[in-house]
Amino acid sequence: MSSPQSPTIQQHSPRIRYEVEGALARLIIDQPQRMNAMALTMWESLPELLARAEQDPNIVCISLEGEGERAFCAGADISQFGDNRSGADAVAHYDKAVEAGNRALAEVSKPTIAVIRGICFGGGFGLAMCCDLRIARDDACFRIPAARLGLGYGFKGTELLVRKLGMGPVADLLLSARIIGADEAKSMGLVNAVFSHDTFAREAAAYLARIAANAPITLKATKRALIELTRDETARDISAVDALVSQAFASADYLEGQAAFRYKRDPVFKGT
Repeated sequence: MSSPQSPTIQQHSPRIRYEVEGALARLIIDQPQRMNAMALTMWESLPELLARAEQDPNIVCISLEGEGERAFCAGADISQFGDNRSGADAVAHYDKAVEAGNRALAEVSKPTIAVIRGICFGGGFGLAMCCDLRIARDDACFRIPAARLGLGYGFKGTELLVRKLGMGPVADLLLSARIIGADEAKSMGLVNAVFSHDTFAREAAAYLARIAANAPITLKATKRALIELTRDETARDISAVDALVSQAFASADYLEGQAAFRYKRDPVFKGT
């Protein structure tokens, strides 16, 4: 009698899947055989997928998560470096793709939420920090391993982290290259909420649904304000934020919100 075999992970080309659940667009980093490490083609596809969600009037918010239970994203797919990061031109092309993917995630007009299970290291850590919010399962772990790999961590990435976490925590993460757990990540402001392993799927879905049910124009105005706050004061377009705020006050959703409050019912927003 043959002994049972352990389950195997289906092999396929690395990709980021795009799925829609109501008003939520789900971007799923899908390379579980490599702990959802980001291949070059995945970095290159990210701006297009985000543009797809941005242009869909039915999408209110966007989640980013990893396929499977073991990892959100383990970082860059190092197995590809021999082909895609050999020579100055190849390195420049790769770095440009990473920068474009991160920038698209940080600047998309709709709220973004990283849904984190398991490993969130290196480039995956950077992706999570480009999102507006991060929720984590209690077994999530975080690391920026550059100092253990002999890699330089660029100014833009460091600046983003300092803006969101502060100088002290970022110095700790970069200089020690240590692994931190979900609870410590929450205490330093890296994640917004931590849910237990047993309830994570339900709690995460409820968290996302709560955001997706809110007034779309208000969310866009808030997101635009958050984007402008990451820019130098001289480069901020405050008028763009003011225009969205004015649009919210002039919208049918504003009247719907008042009516729902008055009659003690849940509002039904339409983004108009």
